[in-house]
Amino acid sequence: MTTSILVVDRVTKRFSGHTAVDALSITVPPGVIFGLLGPNGAGKTTTIRMIMNIIIPDEGRVRLFDSASSARELAHRIGFLPEERGLYPKMRVLDVLLFLAEMRGMDRRTSRPRALEWLERLGLSDWRLRKVSELSKGMQQKVQFASALLHDPDLVVLDEPFSGLDPVNADVMRQTVLDLRRRGKTILFSTQIMEHAEKLCDHICIIARGKKLVDDSLNHVKESYSGRHLIVAFDGSQGGADAVFADRRLVAGLQDFGAYAEVELAHGADAQDVLKSLVGSGARLSRFELAAPSLHAIFVGLVGPDAAQAKGVVHA
Repeated sequence: MTTSILVVDRVTKRFSGHTAVDALSITVPPGVIFGLLGPNGAGKTTTIRMIMNIIIPDEGRVRLFDSASSARELAHRIGFLPEERGLYPKMRVLDVLLFLAEMRGMDRRTSRPRALEWLERLGLSDWRLRKVSELSKGMQQKVQFASALLHDPDLVVLDEPFSGLDPVNADVMRQTVLDLRRRGKTILFSTQIMEHAEKLCDHICIIARGKKLVDDSLNHVKESYSGRHLIVAFDGSQGGADAVFADRRLVAGLQDFGAYAEVELAHGADAQDVLKSLVGSGARLSRFELAAPSLHAIFVGLVGPDAAQAKGVVHA
């Protein structure tokens, strides 16, 4: 019985003296949604390319399905959606799906009904005879997503799968990923959009500058930060809330979303002291409670607000 779908063992990759991935180790068990999270430049795509045997690690090794075979040799068991689109713009949508299926060893008798089924599921049936170049970027992303799933892989690797998708189509993608897990598939996906990771992942690994910062179940990660975070929402005037939030005797960190804020308590601070100070400052509150922090707040606390903002981390 396979005990792990993927093992990345102390993998390092350097480019022109720059260490993109630094002694990274992760283990992905069967049947989970595993999120590889980090800002741009963290090493996520480089890691995925090493897993897929597109580039070779300078140090360490990658092992798939408890086998010594590489991802190229196990391609029939792996579905891969790369960050870059790899469709042929002059081909018709259905034809490109059938062509990519043939490259994975499927015959037309099997691939055609599956392709039509996926196009229907993803809302692309009416576009099946149109050229790829006529589709929007989001629609092309869904076509490439379908191509990664036609051969019914055991492991699905998705690099920034929500890129270019509007909220409606992103939800379709999320529901599809959840359905794959219900069917016993294993999903590894990279993202910098914490909202998607929080809704989907069983397990997360956060990396920054090529190094691993967190590797645990999402529930355990959030539990480890509970009891130290407040959700504060305002009803009209915020009074002198800015001065309260700037008081490092009370507040260690702040994520300000305008109408509400996520507050990390300073070491030794009491939530009641923060509440008293906010009320005394003239702020009108509609919500004040201890709560588990959002994954976005945890992420920014780990990688730093400058990295999160400068590198394009997106939140809801």
